[in-house]
Amino acid sequence: MTAPFLIIETGQPVASMRRHGSFAHWIRVAAGLERDEAVVIDVQRGDALPGREGFAGAIVTGSAAMVTERHDWSERSAGWLREAAHAGLPLLGICYGHQLIAHALGGEVGDNPNGREMGTVRIDLHAEAQADPLFAGLPAGFPAQATHLQSVLRPPPGATVLARNGHDACHAFRWGEAAWGVQFHPEFSAMHMRGYIRARGDALAREGRCHKRLAGDVSAAPQARKLLRRFVRHARR
Repeated sequence: MTAPFLIIETGQPVASMRRHGSFAHWIRVAAGLERDEAVVIDVQRGDALPGREGFAGAIVTGSAAMVTERHDWSERSAGWLREAAHAGLPLLGICYGHQLIAHALGGEVGDNPNGREMGTVRIDLHAEAQADPLFAGLPAGFPAQATHLQSVLRPPPGATVLARNGHDACHAFRWGEAAWGVQFHPEFSAMHMRGYIRARGDALAREGRCHKRLAGDVSAAPQARKLLRRFVRHARR
C-alpha cells in the first residue's frame, strides 16, 4: 500500500465557503490524492499529532489565525514540524503553514508592512527556483491566488528563497532538501478566490478597495496549482 500523506489542518475556510469542503479537502483534490491516500488531523480543534513513521510527507493548511498569536496548538505543531524537517520528512506549508514552518525553523513572521494581499497576484521566481524540484520549469512569472495579512519577514537560517513579488519578498522558500513553504494558495481555484474576496468585502472596503473589481480581476492559476502534485510526486520518490 502506498504511504499516505498527513494533512495538518490549522483552520477552516470562511463560513460562506465551507459548503465546498475543508482546506484539507481542497488540498487533497488539487494534489490528486484519493481519500485513502491522506490522513487529516485538525490541530486547531485539538487533534494530537501522530508519529512521523508511515507517512510519505505532510502538508500544512492555511488558517485565519496568526502565527504571532502563539496559540498552544500552533506552537506544538511548530515543534513537530521542526523535528520532522530535521528528520527529512517532506513538508509543504501553505499560507499559515508556510509561516509556521518558517517560524519553527528560526525565521521571523509578522504583519506584512504592505498590508493585505488578496486576489490573483503575480509570483516572480528567483534563479534558484529553476533547480528546485517543485518549481523547475515553471515560467519566471506566473499567477497565483493569495490572501494574507502576515508574511515571512525573515526566512529561516539556511533557507533558499524561491519566489517573491512586489508585495511579499518571500512568497516561497525551501529549507534543506525536503521542506517548502508557499505564501500563496496552490489549492485555490478561481471560484475559491472569488468566494474569499466576497467574504472579505467589508474589510476591503475599509481599506479603500472594491471587492467587485478585485473579484473581476481573478483568473485561473494553473502553474501554481501544479506545485501540489509535484510535491506529492517528489515526496513519493
